[in-house]
Amino acid sequence: MRPDALQDFVGQGRAVGPETLLRSLLEANEVPSLILWGPPGCGKTTLAHIIANNSKKHSVRFVTLSATSAKTTDVRDVIKQAQNEKRFFKRKTILFIDEIHRFNKSQQDTFLPHVECGTITLIGATTENPSFQVNAALLSRCRVIVLEKLPVEAVVTVLMRAINSLGIHVLDSSRPADPLGHGSNSGSEPSVFIEDKAVDTLARLSDGDARAGLNGLQLAVLARLSARKAFGKKSGQSYPPSRVLVTESDVKEGLQRSHILYDRAGEEHYNCISALHKSMRGSDPSASLYWLGRMLEGGEDPLYVARRLVRFASEDVGLADPSALTQAVAAYQGCHFLGMPECEVLLAQCVVYLARAPKSIEVYSAYNNVKACLRSHQGPLPPVPLHLRNAPTRLMKDLGYGQGYKYTPVYSEPTDQDYLPEELRGVDFFKQRRC
Repeated sequence: MRPDALQDFVGQGRAVGPETLLRSLLEANEVPSLILWGPPGCGKTTLAHIIANNSKKHSVRFVTLSATSAKTTDVRDVIKQAQNEKRFFKRKTILFIDEIHRFNKSQQDTFLPHVECGTITLIGATTENPSFQVNAALLSRCRVIVLEKLPVEAVVTVLMRAINSLGIHVLDSSRPADPLGHGSNSGSEPSVFIEDKAVDTLARLSDGDARAGLNGLQLAVLARLSARKAFGKKSGQSYPPSRVLVTESDVKEGLQRSHILYDRAGEEHYNCISALHKSMRGSDPSASLYWLGRMLEGGEDPLYVARRLVRFASEDVGLADPSALTQAVAAYQGCHFLGMPECEVLLAQCVVYLARAPKSIEVYSAYNNVKACLRSHQGPLPPVPLHLRNAPTRLMKDLGYGQGYKYTPVYSEPTDQDYLPEELRGVDFFKQRRC
């Protein structure tokens, strides 16, 4: 179902739309080195295949490798062939590396001099943030193209293309006529129909992943065809029912679940926890519950979320509501005892409590000021004042340890006593950032 031309490539108008720079370069066959970054099923590999088809028309060599199976020797062989092609035939080579983030930094270094001198034009595809997963030197030599999740309309277009190519008929739910009841088909090959609302539901549940949508369609159709054969054998009919209808429930069963895009080890993990943290900080309990649900339903470790809530209770709520820390620690312990799915309501309760709680970053800011003071200090750190030192031995007492210390519980009035080193006297970390 992959399209062969850019005009059939749907859902990525921002990246390769008619007025974009990349579209102009591709149509002129001036392909730069690219890193295609986007979620699964958004069209990264398809765009590479379109570039490959266009390149072959202009006698440009296109080589495909997958970082999941290719080794450094494979890359070097391709580069050596590219050097020969360029030297003897003046022929360009485009190297497409799927899942380029699977290559480690040293493997990625292999491309550097050859991309620099133009021996190869590199196109890499990745689902991970290239800022973290692609060598910075290589990244600076490539243009990063961000592909987004496909909108529902684009997934519908992809599904309809597959439906039409398979000869499946779409039933219009707004029309009362039932084509299943008209005509007969005595052949062994049945006519397959699908409800239009089933197509819409499949597009929505695919969560912008065209591959998931096509797989769901395939499973739903195959399941109905298998049920038809089983019915024919059970009833003893020579010719089982000649018409098969794929319904909305068949599509849902084919997908098994709504495909929530969430990678516990990838960027979406950090995106969602950041969204949860900021929603609670902004005192929006509804949004906070949504991001919590995105993480838990996507398979996130509940203890990871609970640890983050403990941190939030101190960092963002702080002394404005000291019991928030007790709530968060109790939620963590409850998650440890219960596990999923029973502990999800504990986390939901804690998230709502923290979102609704008053906020204070007084302690968090003051401690950051302390860290900044220590890190910016020049020379050796000041010694602990003698009156604050412990004196467990006679020698230490003779050296003046603990002398002059005022034991405040025995005083009825506030005592005048310094607790910071001499050179920091008068510094208030709650009011000033530098010492």
